[in-house]
Amino acid sequence: MYEWNEVNDEELIVKDCHNNLLQNGDSVILIKDLKVKGSSLVLKKGTKIKNIKLVNGDHNVDCKIEGQSLSLKSEFLKKA
Repeated sequence: MYEWNEVNDEELIVKDCHNNLLQNGDSVILIKDLKVKGSSLVLKKGTKIKNIKLVNGDHNVDCKIEGQSLSLKSEFLKKA
């Protein structure tokens, strides 16, 4: 008989470019211009992003910018 492993409810540990811990709902600021793949949109340095959501994966921050849902890497963000 197989026993399921207990689910770890540990929070993700995600750090910004200055090694500050990020949490769900934080506000962050872009530290450089970023081109959005598949779009002509360019996210400008200094853009403030509110209410982020942390996720597992290479792009570990989900957010909404100008009505679009995007996934970003935390290395391009600093905590506001």
